[in-house]
Amino acid sequence: VWLERLLDQEKSDIASNFLSLTPINSLFVSDFSIHSIGVILSRLKKYDIFEKFLYDLFVNGQIELLALYSVDLIDVIENIRIHKLDFDDSYQYTVAQKFDLTIVTFDKDFNAKGIKKKTPDEIIDK
Repeated sequence: VWLERLLDQEKSDIASNFLSLTPINSLFVSDFSIHSIGVILSRLKKYDIFEKFLYDLFVNGQIELLALYSVDLIDVIENIRIHKLDFDDSYQYTVAQKFDLTIVTFDKDFNAKGIKKKTPDEIIDK
């Protein structure tokens, strides 16, 4: 959702509405997401956008950054096996499991049975 908005992609307006309508204390982001966004934006040489994003999230917004411990990576592997996810999706799913959260994404890879997932549209339309 964050990257959709940052890169002004197809569903940027939906992502923007979701982010503006959702209370700050209900938003979380994984360390993996931040690192991935950093990799993508640096490859695109969008350093200023990444810096502003970090400032908006962690200084202005005070969004909580969630991470896994090394031992939790065993659960990531297990979730790859069970749900047929790739590593990055399994990492996100494992974070959501550990902190009892629902994944909010446009990614259809999370449509597997048993995964708590919603699209931003589903949350906005409540």
